[in-house]
Amino acid sequence: MGNIDKRNRLDEAPFRYAVTKTNTVFIDYEGKQIKVLKGKEAEKFLKRVNAADSEKELQLIMAKITGNFKRGNER
Repeated sequence: MGNIDKRNRLDEAPFRYAVTKTNTVFIDYEGKQIKVLKGKEAEKFLKRVNAADSEKELQLIMAKITGNFKRGNER
């Protein structure tokens, strides 16, 4: 993961997620909801999250699934 987060933005843990009883996943970025996952997409996300070794890897998974967070313009 060395070159992926060059500015160490993921160390601040800007992403959070919540799972409902119906396995709907809500992903937030700095307190704002930016993505909702349902069905197979949510199941795949939860499998990847459960397999994550560290908080930074978990943050990277959420950054990749939300997309558009690699251009450097998200302030």
